[in-house]
Amino acid sequence: DRSPSRGLGDVYKRQILKGFTDMADKMWAGRFSKEVDETVNAFNSSISFDGRMYRHDIQGSIAHATMLGQCGIISKSDSEKIIDGLKGILTDIENGSLEMDMTAEDIHMFIEAELTKRLGDVGKRLHTSRSRNDQVALDIRLYLKDEIKEIKALVLKLADVLCNMAQKHTETVMPGYTHLQRAQPVTLGHHLMAYAQMFLRDLGRIEDTLKRMNECPLGSCALAGTTYAIDRNMTAEALGFDRPMVNSLDGVSDRDFCVELGCAISLIMTHLSRFSEEIIMWCSWEFKFIELDDAYATGSSIMPQKKNPDITELIRGKAGRVNGNLMTLLSMLKGLPLAYNKDMQEDKEAIFDSVDNVKLCLKTFIPMIETMRVNKDKMRAAAAGGFINATDCADYLVKHGMPFRDAYKITGRLVAECIDKGLTLETLPLESYRELSELFEDDIYTAISLETCVRERKSFGGPAPESVIKQIEITKKQLGAYYE
Repeated sequence: DRSPSRGLGDVYKRQILKGFTDMADKMWAGRFSKEVDETVNAFNSSISFDGRMYRHDIQGSIAHATMLGQCGIISKSDSEKIIDGLKGILTDIENGSLEMDMTAEDIHMFIEAELTKRLGDVGKRLHTSRSRNDQVALDIRLYLKDEIKEIKALVLKLADVLCNMAQKHTETVMPGYTHLQRAQPVTLGHHLMAYAQMFLRDLGRIEDTLKRMNECPLGSCALAGTTYAIDRNMTAEALGFDRPMVNSLDGVSDRDFCVELGCAISLIMTHLSRFSEEIIMWCSWEFKFIELDDAYATGSSIMPQKKNPDITELIRGKAGRVNGNLMTLLSMLKGLPLAYNKDMQEDKEAIFDSVDNVKLCLKTFIPMIETMRVNKDKMRAAAAGGFINATDCADYLVKHGMPFRDAYKITGRLVAECIDKGLTLETLPLESYRELSELFEDDIYTAISLETCVRERKSFGGPAPESVIKQIEITKKQLGAYYE
């Protein structure tokens, strides 16, 4: 229920609903012969969620008023008064002396009504050659451009933290998994750099979204532009856009940028969720690879021994919520004819919620990762089990001339023998090796040691310490470009 009257007493509810009707009368009731139903006004209102764009609405209005004055559409004197009035409203909102009127239909109506209250007829001139359709399209772009900067800074910070942690753990051996079964030995540094690459791609997607959304819809008006001799290049430049949007219909009806940003955020949350799932497992007594700092874990109301990774569980849950927001945006747009339709009011709650949640998750995840303690011995012990050096055993035979498929079968038989006798490949006697192939010599034990297995995987992108160091260097260089 978006009505700001939710949870209020009946008398106050009636006052709020009457306020909606009064506001409607003041702004757009000229065409109508009767008042709109009170509940319709409450249902129609969006100020409870678009009020957060007040700064951007004022920013856009100042640029519009400046252009109107420069182009002679209104007098320069009126333009200056409007600009001063808008700046005064911004100051009063931010210092708390002007409260948001929750009976206003939206943030645009609230600011225009306040301006008119302060300036009279001069304030009414602001909306010349402008519609709420291009106004809201502008506001949401300005707002999301600012939010993208914050998200980008947080993702950059996380990727940088992962690089720094990886640098400390280039030789911390751990098991790598497929199907959640121990597969081959890697290092924690190698594992962390996989996530660093994911977040690096996320940065690229955010940047791409910003490039495509950096066009200004102001001047599109309701859908068909205007008969006034406006200068759209002036307002686009004043507001930091690359250019004005080419088509006025597209200017008011485009919300692709919301979908693109929603998708980029969904992928960030997906990567956070995958990482969170591993942290949840690594914290368990079954793994105990890491321990979270007490500041980033919670306890149980009944079980005193518990230390729960609630942050990661919440992130995992919020990823589903953000994905739902993306589906909301896609579903809202898929059946809309051109140009503006009221359905598009639903874009804000969905994208705002995604923005809020990804920032919240990143702000808590980054220090949690920075402060977690790594149990190197547990990781090494886990890597020693599960025959994760079996591939290296097979490779040993291949390097001595045996076809890989034959080496694969022999190694499989060796693993089966180890399981039957309760041994590992490291503790299986050489005689057992040589019974299956005379190619085995004493150096097999060096070849299948975990340190050798990791150190020799120095192909580009592999887990060898020198390879991981190279990955860190490449990634840090790529991250550096985003700081410029």
